Amino acid sequence: MGHIKQQFSIKDLEQLSGIKAHTIRIWEKRYGILQPKRTDTNIRYYDLKALQRILNIALLNENGYKISRIAKMNPDEVKSLIKSVSSINSDESRAMKAFKLAMINFDVHLFNQTYNSVFKTRNFREIFKEHFLPLLEEIGTLWQTNTIHPAQEHFITNLIRQKIYWNIERLDRIEATRKDKLFVLFLPEGEIHDLGILYLNYELLALGYKVIFLGHSLPFTDLKYLAETKENIHFVSYLTVKPDNLHDFLEDFQTEVSSKISCQYWLLGRKCESIRSEDLPENIKHFKTTNDFIKNLHD
Repeated sequence: MGHIKQQFSIKDLEQLSGIKAHTIRIWEKRYGILQPKRTDTNIRYYDLKALQRILNIALLNENGYKISRIAKMNPDEVKSLIKSVSSINSDESRAMKAFKLAMINFDVHLFNQTYNSVFKTRNFREIFKEHFLPLLEEIGTLWQTNTIHPAQEHFITNLIRQKIYWNIERLDRIEATRKDKLFVLFLPEGEIHDLGILYLNYELLALGYKVIFLGHSLPFTDLKYLAETKENIHFVSYLTVKPDNLHDFLEDFQTEVSSKISCQYWLLGRKCESIRSEDLPENIKHFKTTNDFIKNLHD
């Protein structure tokens, strides 16, 4: 995938727009909304322009515009209406379509407009859980099936990252109120997927904890100083693709960092899914979800 994908099957359109392939075919014949092309071997496909059009149609249709009316609109009318509906509607399904359309078109304005609309009725925690998490899960599937280009995935992920940073910055100005735990957030060497750990930073700050955020690709040798000089320290990692060998990784943590039982290490992420809690040392905990992590702090 060296270039942005230019050919899409009708199943790709269905997956991205939420409109059934059968319905798309009917609309093609009745209203001429799309003109599929054919390869040299006579296989039907749709170009990027067709994908953008069906995403626009899906968003307008969900906002009450009939397909017969949409089919008669010129591109400028459609563009104007898209801006209008994305600024006044925060329904989850409609917002999801708008976010996906922003991703496909590399449209920062549409992303921010949709986010601001949702933000009128949701706090950031709700937006992240109700909109961004499902969006990221769907994007992961679309990327794995080559339906979207990595550049599009990076684009939307970076916009979400910006929103997390903005909310973290707001909370960073507030003095920590809970002193019983000090959280040190880091990702191990080779792990660059940081959205999970960034969101945990936001949650911990929102709960009033002091957080030291160290970022990604950190060797254990850089943690030892903190372990030896800070009290009630809790290291936290969100592991997505690294380390390669989790058992060896945790043994190294015990040897190189944790010289006392009060030095806790809490783990989340896809890479930890096979962990059995009963196999872990007393100072290492695994949480299946962010909700479990937060619930543990309230218990």
